This record gives sequence, C-alpha cells and structure tokens, in this order.
Amino acid sequence: MARQRSVFDIVGPVMVGPSSSHTAGAVRLGLLARAVFGSTPACARIGLHGSFASTGRGHGTDLALTAGLLGLAPDDLSIRDAEQLAAEAGLEITFDIVDLGQVHPNTASFELSGPDDHTTKLQGSSLGGGDVMITQIDSYDVEVTGELPLLLVAHLDRPGEIAAVTAVLAEESVNVASMQVSRERRGAGALMLIETDVPVGTAALDRISSAPGVTGVRVVPSV
Repeated sequence: MARQRSVFDIVGPVMVGPSSSHTAGAVRLGLLARAVFGSTPACARIGLHGSFASTGRGHGTDLALTAGLLGLAPDDLSIRDAEQLAAEAGLEITFDIVDLGQVHPNTASFELSGPDDHTTKLQGSSLGGGDVMITQIDSYDVEVTGELPLLLVAHLDRPGEIAAVTAVLAEESVNVASMQVSRERRGAGALMLIETDVPVGTAALDRISSAPGVTGVRVVPSV
C-alpha cells in the first residue's frame, strides 16, 4: 500500500533552507547515519554523489550533513555554524566527490569511526520533501527510513535465528511493523532489521543479545 501523502509532502518540512532535499533531507540523512552508528563519530569521510556533488555546496549540503552527524535537527539555526561546532566537538570531517553508480542523484556515502575503533560504512539518499533512506550498512543492502524505531541484529545465517528474535519480541509485547534480512552469503553473516512500533526495551535486548548465533544488537531511534 502506498504511503498516504501529508501536507509536508507538498509544502515541505519545517527546516532551515534553502532546499528540502539538499538541506533538510541532508540533515536527516546525517542524523540517521549518526543513529545507526550509535553516537557522534570522531571521524567522518563523506562522499558526495550526483546532485549532492554538483550543487550541494550552494545549498549547504556539506553543513547539513555535518549538522546531522552532530545531532542537530533540520530546523536548528545552528546548522550554518556546523563546521565550527564540529571542530569544537572534536569531529574531523572530510568531503570527497564520488561516483556511486546508478543510484539516486542526492546520495552520500559515509565512513564513520569512533575513538574505540568502532567503524561503520553507510550509503543513503535524500529523496525529497525531507524523506531519506539508508541503502547500505557495511556490506549489507538495506532500506532504512528512520520513520520508526529500528532494531539491528547481526547474526549468523542459519535456521532458527529469525524465529528466536521474533519470539522474544512477542513475549516482550513489542509489535513488529516491518522486517528485512540481508546476508553476505548463505551460511555467513547476516543482518536483521526490524522496525517496531515502540523502542525495544533493555530486557528484550539482553535476551536477544545472549541468543546463540547473535553477534551484535543495536537499537536505532527514529529521526
């Protein structure tokens, strides 16, 4: 079923301009990348593709993506000071012009790292009207919009893993809104992405993380 359009699809989101796709959408894309990473990164290397590369500077896309990684909202007037705020926060950020192939023209790639050697690679697009989608997390193809809380479960690709996780959610009264599974190859690593109506609580997280075959669990809040 197609998503019902709201007034914000027509007039655009509440934002600091000038563009809903290159500015507000870029902030949300940075926010979602930050949420998937789990915190504000210490270092970020961002590749700008297509329209982001050709007209992004004029629309403040670089500042918007930086602001999102810092946790600023699309209507925060501090977006214009994002470069200075990043320096104050200890965020080292660089931008490159890249060709990511046949993807949405408003697409960026992220290489994020933290002081604890935690690293994540992501790719995502600003789709217009402030809507965004992460399309790749590390080696996994995904579709993450940030509209609902998300549970990420890294696990081995073997029978029973999905059933074990969803059983815990059912027992903890967590309703599943949607679910995807992406895997490296048969029998190797896999990533379960489960959108839920409410954030998954600590008790459920502890049970899932201790399940055989689960190698990592993270809750990604909506943005």
